[in-house]
Amino acid sequence: MNVNVLKRVVVAFVISGVLLTGASMAAGAQENQDKQQRKQQRKTEQQQTAQQQASQKQEKQQRKQQVQTEQRQQPNKQQETQAAQKQANRQQRQQEAQAAQQQQQSEQQSQAARKQAKQQRQQQQTQAAQQQPIKQQRQQQDQAAQQQQQSEAAQRQANRQQRQQEAQAVQQRQQEAQAVQQRSGNGRQQRVEQQQIRQTQYREQLAQQQSLLQQRTSQLQQQRRMSQYRYQQQYWQSLRQIRLQNERYYNSNRNSYFYAASNYRYLRGGSYYQTNQYGANLLRQAVNYGYEQGYRSGQADRQDRWNSSYQDSYGYQDANYGYSGYYVDQGDYNHYFREGFRRGYEDGYDSRHQYGSYSNGRYSILGAVLSAVLNLESLR
Repeated sequence: MNVNVLKRVVVAFVISGVLLTGASMAAGAQENQDKQQRKQQRKTEQQQTAQQQASQKQEKQQRKQQVQTEQRQQPNKQQETQAAQKQANRQQRQQEAQAAQQQQQSEQQSQAARKQAKQQRQQQQTQAAQQQPIKQQRQQQDQAAQQQQQSEAAQRQANRQQRQQEAQAVQQRQQEAQAVQQRSGNGRQQRVEQQQIRQTQYREQLAQQQSLLQQRTSQLQQQRRMSQYRYQQQYWQSLRQIRLQNERYYNSNRNSYFYAASNYRYLRGGSYYQTNQYGANLLRQAVNYGYEQGYRSGQADRQDRWNSSYQDSYGYQDANYGYSGYYVDQGDYNHYFREGFRRGYEDGYDSRHQYGSYSNGRYSILGAVLSAVLNLESLR
């Protein structure tokens, strides 16, 4: 019994010792494992630290090498940069030259285009100008044809009117001739009375013209118009000589004039006036004298370098050169004298002979101009 208990105790002690040994061994094994893990961890950390230091050292060396490389490469880069800059400058100059050349070419093209456009416009204008005369010629031809038709129609109308007027004129002349024959008994007395009235009016106006002459003479001297002054003096001297000649001619032909029948008529101021051969000759003389005196007055103003103005001339204002109060009314003589004077003044001032001619020291109006101005019509 005791032995069994002892065995059990011994067994228990053995088991306990085994268990304790096993536990101790497990604990030691665990501790060793932990130590190894810690050792391994420290080793790993040391390796990582060494690796980091090696990496940092390598990076430092790489940076140093890079700096050295950059330092070595720096001159090359500057050279490359300078070369590149030079290349860029050359390219820029080339581009600028090309741009300038292109601009010049563009300007030349523009000039050529403008020149071509101008030539085209000139050609168009030339064509238009060439076509314009053709068009104008056609229009002128059409107008000429139309005018010719109108002219022919007007000519036919004028011929009809002329025939009618001629017939009326013949009838009127016949009536006037009959009236002259009927008044022949009273004609002489009527002319005597008219002649007395004309001479009275002429003498009254002659005094007024002498006063005007003195004023004009003083004015011309103040204006230093010596050529016009000499002409005016000559005008007045010739006027007195012609007046004496007319009086002698009138006294020798007085009876012939009083008995001469009216055989002409003339139109003035819208009215017809009749006269005989003596009156007709005096009116022709008025136009001729007027042209001659007008020519000399215009010539004098031109020599004095005075402005053209025939109305300002004493001869035009007087208009009695060659008149002595015989044969026709003074107003009629003055009118036709001034018509000749105006034309003569224009010829003399312009030094031409458009309305008259010069022969044997005298200026005479052209026959065609005289007929147009006077327009005498025969009553027989």
